[in-house]
Amino acid sequence: MPTSSLQKEFFARIADPQAVRAIFEHLPGVFFFVKDAEGRHIAANSVTFERFGIKHERELVGAMDEKFFPPEVAKAFRADDQKVMRSGKPLINRLEVWYDEQRNLSWFLCTKLPVRDKAGKVIGVMGITRRDEERMRHHDVREVTAAVLHARKNCDKNLSTAELARAAGVSERHLHRKLKETLGLSPHELMLRTRIQSAAEALAKTSAPIIEIALNHGFCDQSAFTQQFRKRTGMTPRQFRVRNRG
Repeated sequence: MPTSSLQKEFFARIADPQAVRAIFEHLPGVFFFVKDAEGRHIAANSVTFERFGIKHERELVGAMDEKFFPPEVAKAFRADDQKVMRSGKPLINRLEVWYDEQRNLSWFLCTKLPVRDKAGKVIGVMGITRRDEERMRHHDVREVTAAVLHARKNCDKNLSTAELARAAGVSERHLHRKLKETLGLSPHELMLRTRIQSAAEALAKTSAPIIEIALNHGFCDQSAFTQQFRKRTGMTPRQFRVRNRG
């Protein structure tokens, strides 16, 4: 019997098309997810629930990345998803640096594949994210961690690169190089994104006037805040507030 026929016959006999998901419950440190073409979550393994801070799959199904991640992060995830779905080609072992469950800076590898229907049309994306232990053993991210933490603690100020470098205990040139190597960001962009992330949380969780939130996060006026916020989230602060309260 040809191999392809053997495979088709075997898979046709499987009672539950989702049975393959069970394997991801037994792979330590692997976060598994499936999304549809609109970016809505369809399925995930239990460790992904924990990372999102939820207990049941019913809280996940239908939710967008914006529910679980800062706006700029969700936007980047969506861009990758769309690239995979448009091209029909997988994204293999893309290196990402973000926070683990304890909010510590860590290395992760992400792999995404297109999901097709029976007619071959791409209808979504599935993927796994896992730690890159090998990279962690060979790269020291302590200086980057120090810079990120200092930026987060001072998100009410428009810090200079020199101030951030002093907090990390390195020169401005060294900090710029380390941030580019690990996060793909300049010191200025790191500080700006950190301030916008904090401001986004204030927009969603408080009723403070937008101008007050802007000034409290180191922006000179509401216009400058709106310009930078829209550039990185795709919406104005007011639109973001309405969406995240709606």
